[in-house]
Amino acid sequence: MDVRQFETEEDYIIEEEKAPAEKNVIYSTDSTFDIVSKVAYLSGVPERFFINEEKRLQLSVYTKLDRDKNARIIRNLCIVRTAIERGFKKINNYIRFENRRLSTITDCIPEKSLRELSDDGIVIEKKTSTKLTHHVIEINRLIADRINNCSSLFPMWLNWNYVKDLFIMPNGLSEAGTQESANSYYAVMDKLPYRVYLNYKPVSDDYLFYNDRVFVSNLYQYNNDYFEDKSKVADVNDSVKDNVYDFIEDSGKVIVMVDCENADPYAMCSAFQQLDREYVKKIKKIILIDDVHANIAWHILDDHLMIEVEHIMLERLKDNKSLADITLTSRTCLEFYQNGVDSFIIVSSDSDYWALIKSIPAARFLVMVEHDKCSVDMKNALASSGIFYCYTDDFYSGDTQKLKTTVILKEMYKYIADHMDLNARDMFEAAVSNARVDMPESEKNAFYDRYVRRLTAELEKDGTVRIRLGTL
Repeated sequence: MDVRQFETEEDYIIEEEKAPAEKNVIYSTDSTFDIVSKVAYLSGVPERFFINEEKRLQLSVYTKLDRDKNARIIRNLCIVRTAIERGFKKINNYIRFENRRLSTITDCIPEKSLRELSDDGIVIEKKTSTKLTHHVIEINRLIADRINNCSSLFPMWLNWNYVKDLFIMPNGLSEAGTQESANSYYAVMDKLPYRVYLNYKPVSDDYLFYNDRVFVSNLYQYNNDYFEDKSKVADVNDSVKDNVYDFIEDSGKVIVMVDCENADPYAMCSAFQQLDREYVKKIKKIILIDDVHANIAWHILDDHLMIEVEHIMLERLKDNKSLADITLTSRTCLEFYQNGVDSFIIVSSDSDYWALIKSIPAARFLVMVEHDKCSVDMKNALASSGIFYCYTDDFYSGDTQKLKTTVILKEMYKYIADHMDLNARDMFEAAVSNARVDMPESEKNAFYDRYVRRLTAELEKDGTVRIRLGTL
């Protein structure tokens, strides 16, 4: 008989009611909770903890994932597995001595999860075995086979293999492996969030689901890796946003002037996406002063911001001399003196704009810079003059994947167009001519449909693209 260490008489429902091991967590205002909410859902954290706002797990994430069949299946498999591990002795006795099936042991295993698994076409019971361990092995197999279906729920910058491994029981397809993993789980259960089963041994006293920053940092550390880009798991604190809101609120007419050469389009996009829409709507326009050497992402920024965008593309008279500085300066003056704009948000890390700011003392300015690109002298000058500045690369950047993906795909299509000029019909006609094959038009059309129209492209491991025609 498989005897597990955990032999309490408390069943799953009672265990579930216990508070998670949090240590009086106080959540910082710059935390994001999207990733931990998704992992919490998949691992089987009860719904009520998503409703309790103090826990900060996002109910919107729960609702969205609960409509996703792949996510729902993983969640319910994890719930059943955790329930079995918590009440193994009691459930095992039901099966061995009363010949009960898992679907009837609803005092230990949530009936809702069993029902939803059945509705989703998932069978977890091994009818040919009376050993509970065999059911655990089947659950482990199903999770291992299906967990990759959930990879698209997470951003591409997050190492999916690290997340996936949380749900895979080590050596979980053998009886010895399930026993060893169970013992490991019982040893750290009180330190795991909400006591759900995870293939994880806490590496510190940090509560794993504290927020996205803690979760991702600990997850990477657990895998002997280091996560560096904290802007993907945290947002600027509320005081920064409040200063931006106050600036907009106190403005009569505000526009954004962007030096595209000295600003990052992804960071700027993130900054404005994270601001409250009611304030963003009060910004009249974003004027992009672009240059042929600037990032191509500026050309498609319009689709990712809820503000009118005017794009000024500059040509260089000399390759080493940009006209962006003088163009931005002259346009700012035009907007102030002619168009009645009284407030400007300058997005640039270039210190040359200090002269512009000083030349229009009646105008109001807010400056957005980047940490590594703005000089200390510029920041000191802004601070001493009472001009608020903030860092675009401090804003949450975890949701810029759509913009980045669009830019990369556009660049790839451009590369394809530059390197491949192939017309399949012309290729076929040239082949018939070169082969000196006499074909009537009807035979040509049949050949074209059978072989040429079935043309496919295969990607080899080294990145080489091979074009294949239909086979004989």
